[in-house]
Amino acid sequence: MRALSIVFLALVFVAGSGFAQGVAVTFDDLPLNGELPPGVSRAQIAKDVVALLKQRHVPQVFGFVNAGRLENNADGAEALKVWVAAGERVGNHTYSHLDLHQNTAEAFERDLSQNEPVLELLSDKADWRWLRYPFLREGDTVEKRRAVRSYLHEHGYKIAEVTMDYEDYLWNTAYAHCAAKQDQRSMEWLTTNYLSIASDYIDGDRAMARLIYGHDINHILLLHLGAFSSAILPQLFDLLRQKGLRLITLEEAESDSAYQVDPDAATSRFGGSLLEQLMDAKKIPYPKLPPKPYKELASICR
Repeated sequence: MRALSIVFLALVFVAGSGFAQGVAVTFDDLPLNGELPPGVSRAQIAKDVVALLKQRHVPQVFGFVNAGRLENNADGAEALKVWVAAGERVGNHTYSHLDLHQNTAEAFERDLSQNEPVLELLSDKADWRWLRYPFLREGDTVEKRRAVRSYLHEHGYKIAEVTMDYEDYLWNTAYAHCAAKQDQRSMEWLTTNYLSIASDYIDGDRAMARLIYGHDINHILLLHLGAFSSAILPQLFDLLRQKGLRLITLEEAESDSAYQVDPDAATSRFGGSLLEQLMDAKKIPYPKLPPKPYKELASICR
């Protein structure tokens, strides 16, 4: 079944006129996602990641902030200072990582607004008015979805959509546990497993774009800043390059006409990328992809 899935994905790419032009790298859950290994700070992870972004000449990257995580957290505040001092961008991920499916549109808008003072302090420009929906949940009803989108339009926000996602956050806490135990063998497995899943799901997302639009598009990759980031990013960037994807900014990605399409439908209870929402709305069958190792990652190095 896996071999047939890979053949299917390959045929989808060959049938088109070319590969997707590029991919924008974005990070959620700043100042940090997941647990930390002993002796490692959020500020140090931010320093390591921004140094890598500079070394690899990655165009300006958005980090989407939950300011609620800064309460009584000097390390988190320092991590955000490191991020913006390096010239990277910030956007709104709501104050408390609020789930729109579990709350009213009005509560979501209040939480979004509560996040803004920190963003204003971090950026002296009005370029932080980008929203990344927590959990990629854009509303469990059409009415709620439309209400929030109307609010965003009135307040000058753009939506930072996602078209590439493989739940990379799953590996952050697992890596922190294995690093704490200095379990090199398990850390090597985490690296191999991450890259395998990332490769399959990146291919799957590119195939989905072709099924929806009939051609390649610019993509937006969802990552989470965490303990595993600085260790895995060099190999992830190599993987993207091997797949013919060049790194671009969020603005360049969303200049693609693909992002002008609004599914205008309730998001599934699991949330969903823009492509997943459109696949559901158009009732297009999904490409076959391997399952993610939820149980293995939850139990490793425990």
